[in-house]
Amino acid sequence: MRLSLAAFSASLRRSAMPLFAAIAFLLLWEALVVLFSVRPILLPAPHLIIAEIAEFPLWFLENSFYTLGITLSGFLVAAILGIAFAIAIVESPAFERMIFPLFVALNSVPKVAIAPLFIIWLGTGAEPKIAITTLIAVFAIVIDTALGLRSVAPDIIDLAKVLRGGRLRILWRIKLPCALPSLFAGLKVAMSLALVGAIVGEFVSSQKGLGYIILSAQGNFDTPRVFAAISILAVIGLGLMGLLNMLEKMALPWRRGRGGAHG
Repeated sequence: MRLSLAAFSASLRRSAMPLFAAIAFLLLWEALVVLFSVRPILLPAPHLIIAEIAEFPLWFLENSFYTLGITLSGFLVAAILGIAFAIAIVESPAFERMIFPLFVALNSVPKVAIAPLFIIWLGTGAEPKIAITTLIAVFAIVIDTALGLRSVAPDIIDLAKVLRGGRLRILWRIKLPCALPSLFAGLKVAMSLALVGAIVGEFVSSQKGLGYIILSAQGNFDTPRVFAAISILAVIGLGLMGLLNMLEKMALPWRRGRGGAHG
């Protein structure tokens, strides 16, 4: 019982520290803006950003859900395609030689340059934004998952083959479980990139979403509104990363004793 209370207290302190740090940062920001009389058009004080969100809460909420939907849709498509491509690359050297160079070349092209093509091909709805998000996020999943699948010791694979383990069973029972830490690392990077991709898509063509708010507010030099949208994006990013951390702990319970895989 005493150990449980001590563990709970330590966990509470770890959870509270980021909150205290954020509050201290906002107070320092507010104080510096007031002290140096910084104009809101250059850097608004935190209370102006909060007031902006409080004035139009439902509007910000609606646009936030739109961006969140684009982000999650693109991320899920990227996760499915990324895992499938990684398995194909690891299991088929011929496929890797044929596809991987093209994949690297496509990833090297700035996505902002490709985005207008998706608008031409898919229209101005949610589809091109999801496609852009997927394209930006998928590469990290492919690389990290392939790295994890290849991290299995050759002796273990040889032993499984001696015990008459089929190729599919070895993949499902040995390679994929061993690749989970690398897979989750790739998913975390991809989640951040998916949020970036959603904003890029909204910058190119959109009438809603947080990217649209930033673009339209920038045109009106409405800096508090820009910061309000950016603040909401930061909260969404933290929430999505926290969700992935929770899923990682559920999928990899044996790593809890070491404080989790990546936070």
